[in-house]
Amino acid sequence: MKALLSPEPSFSISSLQIKRPTYSDALPSSCLRFPLTDFNGHPRRRKLLPHGGGLKMKAVLDSAMMEQFGLKESDIKNPALSSAYRRSEIPKANRTVLDAQARVCTGPTQTRPLSEEQAFKVFDTILRSARGELKGEEPVSKAQLGAFFAGMTIRANAFPEETQWSEGEKRAMDVFWPLLVRALPPDVLFIADPEGSLLGTGNSVGPSFVGNESKEMRLVGALREVLAGGHLGYEEVKGVLRDVLPLGSEDGLASGVSESLLSAFLIGQRMNRETDRELKAYCLAFDDELGGAPVADVKSLTHYGEPYDGNTRFFRSTLFVATVRACYGESSLLHGVEWMPPKGGVTEEQMLKFMGANTSLSVHQAKELIEGGVTEEQMLKFMGANTSLSVHQAKELIEDEKAGFAYLSLREARPSLYSLVGMREHIKKRPPLATTEKVQQFVRATGKESIVAGFYHEGYEEPLLMLMRRRGVHSGLVVKGEEGALSMTTRVRAATASKGFPVNYCSGFRSLSSETALEADGVSRQSFNLEVDARNYGFEPTETPRTDRSVSKNIELGLAALRGEKGAAYDRIVLNAGIVDHLLGSEGAEDVAVAMERAKEAIDSGKALKKLLNYIEISRKMK
Repeated sequence: MKALLSPEPSFSISSLQIKRPTYSDALPSSCLRFPLTDFNGHPRRRKLLPHGGGLKMKAVLDSAMMEQFGLKESDIKNPALSSAYRRSEIPKANRTVLDAQARVCTGPTQTRPLSEEQAFKVFDTILRSARGELKGEEPVSKAQLGAFFAGMTIRANAFPEETQWSEGEKRAMDVFWPLLVRALPPDVLFIADPEGSLLGTGNSVGPSFVGNESKEMRLVGALREVLAGGHLGYEEVKGVLRDVLPLGSEDGLASGVSESLLSAFLIGQRMNRETDRELKAYCLAFDDELGGAPVADVKSLTHYGEPYDGNTRFFRSTLFVATVRACYGESSLLHGVEWMPPKGGVTEEQMLKFMGANTSLSVHQAKELIEGGVTEEQMLKFMGANTSLSVHQAKELIEDEKAGFAYLSLREARPSLYSLVGMREHIKKRPPLATTEKVQQFVRATGKESIVAGFYHEGYEEPLLMLMRRRGVHSGLVVKGEEGALSMTTRVRAATASKGFPVNYCSGFRSLSSETALEADGVSRQSFNLEVDARNYGFEPTETPRTDRSVSKNIELGLAALRGEKGAAYDRIVLNAGIVDHLLGSEGAEDVAVAMERAKEAIDSGKALKKLLNYIEISRKMK
């Protein structure tokens, strides 16, 4: 990892792949096997060819070597595209129905009714899947059935006329419903027709359906209200969630509750636009899942709530911003997952886990590696940071002055919520958890705490700030960064920008007293909102670097910036560190110009990069 600081010509270890015995011996010119021929052409060695002015190689590991090092195939992944990190054990959804869900399982004004042709195709797919006659496609899952029919029911019961059923949808249902009644299970029939009045067919399942066990009965009762377009209380939502989660490892829930019912509940609440009480329940329901949050002895802690489903187009800067802020005592806790639908974009966990796969080695170090074969120590370097930290280990890293920040996976921090990742792909649209998971406090602090969260859709900025106040933090900030993430841009706003809040819009609050926001009165809390124009802070307008789902490209941009390479990525890291420090009321950032200079110094001195390298090294040693 020290080679990142080296000015020497370098090899870029772009990926590590497992070589299975059944693979062809033919390898791309950019690939080299280990062990190799040496630089003199002797056995077990092979010369490297220059490529684009630099030298690149790809380590291809034999399965025997994997066994020797005790590594799993899942531990070594090519960090080329974020989509590669989707867990293979998640069943694939039926594409035809999933596309329909994208249209009909959304809000009262965003829903796009299906055409007659589309509706006939969807209902035919569902019928053939239910009968076991679907060929050449993935079966329609229980979660898909629940989400799709919940969307159809809520549209019929509660949406405005323009987003209710189209004439084509009505005709398709008229044809298929008598057939579906005989093919679908009772729980799905209930979701599709809870009152038993669909098209006057007199279906008796819906009105009499109560579920199988007490937990399912509670879910069914709550779902009836949701399907009618209604809302629930805090305790009711919290009780349902704690009853049914975590999901089981097999098809179905550990609690025995139907997947169709749960998926209908989750998407139905989002379609009805959650109330503050409902969002609070999603946000707080599992706070005590692993006991109380550990408390880090630091003067300041910022909780970063990036969208868990990542970036698919633009540079994601928050990981690198955290290393900068750590240099002057502003500790940070990042959290998320390796991969999350619907976007399945680049996440912090992907970058940290495979940071070592992009380690730049000097020519001499690469020569030693090739001539000596791959050692276990080198393999650990390639594999990057430990992304399976417990909340207590994250606390230790936050307190460690050599690091000063930490990343927590939802997998370790909230297993119940993590168990929903597969179902969320089959729901297609974002459930309420996509909002509330950004406002978490997995670790607390003895000093001041702040939460920063990204948003995209107008109307969710105030609920996010409400949840932050409920958390009792001193300062809260929501940012409409690019792709709804936290990264503010130096790009000039286009004259044809879409409606709603512009990119770089910020809104928040900061407490002017030393008490927490829960204890502070309205006078001592200062609210603000503004649009950040980078030109006002001395930045020249630049286009945002594109990464297009490439984890390795995002890492490359971030590491180059931390090495002091000036450009668009560097500017974005400085801008985001300085503005966040200033808006949160961080010590020493009262003057935004001083805050910007402080961030630049952290990078140009090499301190920020050192923090990142320290983090990787320390986290690897934690068991």
